[in-house]
Amino acid sequence: MGDSSLVALVAQARNGSAEASAALINTVYPELRRLAHHYLGGERQAHTLQTSDLVHEAWLRLFSSADVSVNDRSHLIALMATQMRRALVDYARHRNASKGPGSGIRVSLTGAHEIGIKPDEDVLALDQALGELETVDPRAVKVVEMRFFGGLEETEAAQALGVSVATLKRDWTFARAWLYDKLNTGA
Repeated sequence: MGDSSLVALVAQARNGSAEASAALINTVYPELRRLAHHYLGGERQAHTLQTSDLVHEAWLRLFSSADVSVNDRSHLIALMATQMRRALVDYARHRNASKGPGSGIRVSLTGAHEIGIKPDEDVLALDQALGELETVDPRAVKVVEMRFFGGLEETEAAQALGVSVATLKRDWTFARAWLYDKLNTGA
């Protein structure tokens, strides 16, 4: 399916078309399940969210939120990756709150070595660091979301952001170094 057809399906789905929603789900669901499986693969052993739960939660968040335009398939996957990250952060916050003060949980992230954090680093600490990075360089956060969380290749992420691959590489290098420093030194 071409990007223009996918964008049209997104618009129709956002306007309540059940047929468009079904077609859109059939088009991207396998890729979204793979992405959710990747996320959940690094979580703690007793995690109660299942792959399909995370996909559905992200889907509901994206399609029940304010109108968001989708440029192409890569952009849709990146938006879904962001919603999956937010769902996992909310889940971790809820688990921490239900355990009482001072009872933190650890949520590991596989592949975290790519951005310079330990594989067992807390998803809440990463989310907080990304929030701080957003005040410094919002585009760098989008690069991290698309590359690390969304699993997009450089060319896909650059296209979704509307920047050159060289610019994306510079943002990626900066974001990794900034997050490494923030998460490993607490600076």
